[in-house]
Amino acid sequence: MNQNLKITIIGAGSSYTPELIEGLIKRNHELPIGELWLVDIKDGAEKVRIIGELTRRMLAKNGMSHISVHVSLDRKPALKDADFVCSQFRAGCLEGRIRDERIALKYGMIGQETNGLGGFANACRTIPIALEICREMEELCPDAWLLNFTNPSGMVTEAILKHTKVKAVGLCNVPVIMQKGIAEILGADEQDFVLQVAGLNHFIWARQVLHNGQDKLQNVVDAMLSGNDPLVPQNIPKFEWPSELLRNMGMIPCAYLRYYYTSEDIMEQEQQEASGEGTRGEVVKAMERRLFDIYQNPELSEKPKELEKRGGQYYSEAACELMSSIYNDKRSIMHVNTRNNGTIQGLPDDCTVEVSSMITKSGPVPLSVAPFPSDTLRLIQVLKEFESLTVEAAVTGNRNVAHRALILNPLVTTGSILEKALEETIQANLDYMPQFR
Repeated sequence: MNQNLKITIIGAGSSYTPELIEGLIKRNHELPIGELWLVDIKDGAEKVRIIGELTRRMLAKNGMSHISVHVSLDRKPALKDADFVCSQFRAGCLEGRIRDERIALKYGMIGQETNGLGGFANACRTIPIALEICREMEELCPDAWLLNFTNPSGMVTEAILKHTKVKAVGLCNVPVIMQKGIAEILGADEQDFVLQVAGLNHFIWARQVLHNGQDKLQNVVDAMLSGNDPLVPQNIPKFEWPSELLRNMGMIPCAYLRYYYTSEDIMEQEQQEASGEGTRGEVVKAMERRLFDIYQNPELSEKPKELEKRGGQYYSEAACELMSSIYNDKRSIMHVNTRNNGTIQGLPDDCTVEVSSMITKSGPVPLSVAPFPSDTLRLIQVLKEFESLTVEAAVTGNRNVAHRALILNPLVTTGSILEKALEETIQANLDYMPQFR
């Protein structure tokens, strides 16, 4: 790997990018960056221009003006000889997310960008583009690492690992938020305890919290039951777990599991929100407009506090630490999406799981996971089959496979409603899902 690293960010017009730049600045003593390429599509040209100017101001403020910043609408020169490629694009932009949410709600289903019908639609829009990027990487930077933050991260990463030769690791900020929340409950520094998580992306459980020679998982559960729950991301409203469920589970579910454990409550909440301030996608769109107004301030030279209100808080904690751990062979324990290879018993070896792993120069080495309780394992197996079939449908455009995938998902209503919802989803997304024509 080069002494002067070339880092390429795909989807750099995202409002999240300043968080990533901040993370790179904090690790300037660990990552000798020579070139930083910010790439987006034509529709994102103005946003990526604004991000590029803010990036230069942030670097200059921290004495890092020697880093060459390139803003480009052409991926190929950006990928040529890259060392790390960060993928954070949103196929169909926020309009696609809003469409997904509205279609799901119209048919009486939860509308969410990575779960249920919305997660399926997002995957089918995104996976073909991700594979196209990977084919370019195979030609232009075959030794580069792809850090995938593009949602739905688990399914996109599985498609890349199954259908390309690219070295890819999937990322999510949810386990990072869980780790920071547990540190707050324990009154400990993050490096003073070991958190082990396992499951699928946005479908994980904390299995162990090892601190001072003891497993403090139950202490964390007790704090959560008392009303102290800092493990919830900013984009999820505060809620309470069913007390008996949490008390007797012997694990801590991530906040996204509320869609499965309390689905009727969430459905009612989403319908109220959609008829009020709007779906989450509509709220984020308004928030993003405000953020870019802030980013254009020529006096701004740091990540604004307002960005923390978006759901990707601490994204840079994952992305930048992963880069540093690979480059420096740090062997940090991180929670990533990677091949199962027997890590979670009961799942195929070649599927992608989200598990605590030791990060080395050769990539993630997943940590062995104790067997899940049988009921939880069955739920994981069903969701994994949904994900794997969704990947197949996204690659082939086979509607029968798409239908089979959706039937399995607990958040999807079946029967004639599903047939209508699937057809409307495909027709509304044909520009991004040509495989279904």
